[in-house]
Amino acid sequence: MFGTESSLSMFLNTLTPKFYVALTGTSSLISGLILIFEWWYFRKYGTSFIEQVSVSHLRPLLGGVDSSAPTNPTTSNGEADSSRQSVSECKVWRNPLNLFRGAEYNRYTWVTGREPLTYYDMNLSAQDHQTFFTCDSDHLRPADAIMQKAWRERNPQARISAAHEALELEDCATAFILLAEEESTTIMEAERLFKQALKAGESCYRRSHQLQHHSTQYEAQHRRDTNVLVYIKRRLAMCSRKLGRTREAAKMMRDLMKEFPLLSMFNIHENLLESLLELQNYADVQAVLAKYDDISLPKSATICYTAALLKARAVSDKFSPEAASRRGLSTAEMNAVEAIHRAVEFNPHVPKYLLEMKSLILPPEHILKRGDSEAIAYAFFHLQHWKRVEGALNLLHCTWEGTFRMIPYPLEKGHLFYPYPICTETADRELLPTVFHEVSVYPKKELPFFILFTAGLCSFTAMLALLTHQFPELMGVFAKAFLSTLFAPLNFIMEKVESFLPSSLWHQLTRI
Repeated sequence: MFGTESSLSMFLNTLTPKFYVALTGTSSLISGLILIFEWWYFRKYGTSFIEQVSVSHLRPLLGGVDSSAPTNPTTSNGEADSSRQSVSECKVWRNPLNLFRGAEYNRYTWVTGREPLTYYDMNLSAQDHQTFFTCDSDHLRPADAIMQKAWRERNPQARISAAHEALELEDCATAFILLAEEESTTIMEAERLFKQALKAGESCYRRSHQLQHHSTQYEAQHRRDTNVLVYIKRRLAMCSRKLGRTREAAKMMRDLMKEFPLLSMFNIHENLLESLLELQNYADVQAVLAKYDDISLPKSATICYTAALLKARAVSDKFSPEAASRRGLSTAEMNAVEAIHRAVEFNPHVPKYLLEMKSLILPPEHILKRGDSEAIAYAFFHLQHWKRVEGALNLLHCTWEGTFRMIPYPLEKGHLFYPYPICTETADRELLPTVFHEVSVYPKKELPFFILFTAGLCSFTAMLALLTHQFPELMGVFAKAFLSTLFAPLNFIMEKVESFLPSSLWHQLTRI
């Protein structure tokens, strides 16, 4: 034992500073080459080479199973090719489930003192109202002429006063709409006004329908009256939904979609999906998805996440991440995970709201698809449906972050959808009240551990090589002190073992 120690000490004493320089320099060079390769591989494929090798080859040898779900190549290629044909635009859409400004938004302001709507959002609503509820021939009818000016007013009280003035002349549908939206303080009061608006709107619609082919002026009137009638019926259905008459609301929405099948811009099917989920009528939900979850049609968070919820519902009650890692994913579980990955890639902000990792606010009147505003609008109405399905949120919690390992890097390549728009964050900051809400941004890929480790190792060994070259004697003393400290526990253990064992037995063991 003491002979081994003396030989080791003699060996360390014979090492020259050049040896330490060469050792640290070589270590720095090797770790630097590993760092360069790892960085190149990460930039090209979006994952760590060492991590991928360890997961793909070493983990199966140790008895583990990779639980990541492979993508469906047919769905992936078809949907990606279709979606890449369209240019990525930050187009703002009317929120299909937007709240009532008087009965809900204003009540929130009275209670909290906060403004839930931004000026930009309300300005977009004013533009929508002028587009849908006015036409060039409004000056021919005094009430419509007053309402044309009312929709352009910025002051809410001025708009309400103008609506009352129009109603003094005649029963004006758009005047009833404005009062129902902005003056009503309860949903029941808003419903009463919308019923009055429906009576006036149907009368105007029947009259313009008969005259629409007489001239372009009558055709514009009919288009305006159609928009007014669809808006009224939809808001009446939403009143029924908010007042607990969900079956009635679902029927009204179905009838509206049958009566006006071409007005898909209103996205009435999203209102219907929410009502059917509340009724737990999952078969009808699947039927609606079969019609609207199509490659040729625009997607939304409601479409993608509802499809994921239905597939998760089939397996979530019995899903266990520990069991899945041991036996692998079944076909149904794999389909559910794929659906979740698809939904998360479309809108990556939704899971944090569904998992209550981020607080919800009132949804805006307009949303940006794939943005934080759409995520808030979806989670605000659909969180209860995810909670109702046993284990659905647990499955989402276990699998949603795996989406970002599948998305190619850089993000311009996309995967199932066109690349995530870089302008989303800017538009969401205009739509959402940033005073009390932190806008969610697209999750950026973090550098793998092995890249950080090799970078640290390379820097540390390069610094040692430089110090050894500059101060060889001092670094030699440090190296000897470090090695002696490193071997001190081993020497202590060997001394204890030698003190307990007989000298003859210890001599025989060292010979072996």
